[in-house]
Amino acid sequence: MARIFKIFSVVLLTIVGLVGSSIPVRADDDRHEACERQIHQAEDKLRDAIHRHGEDSKQAHKRREQLEEVKRRCGDRDRDHHDGDHHDDHDQH
Repeated sequence: MARIFKIFSVVLLTIVGLVGSSIPVRADDDRHEACERQIHQAEDKLRDAIHRHGEDSKQAHKRREQLEEVKRRCGDRDRDHHDGDHHDDHDQH
């Protein structure tokens, strides 16, 4: 009976480890998809502003700034994530 319990424990810990290690990857994918969606929406709004008000209009200028802000925020998130990975690598050496 003790042997079965040990085998069951090892199997359970393995499953928990595999599932737990996949959660951060999914979170990163969700953040990346959200950023892509925000960038796409900002680009659509810029195109609409240009179409309605002209290339050099204040509305188009505002939408360009918003697009750049979304890109910057998304880039910062990616950079923060990669910087965290980079620091982890140094800690292991």
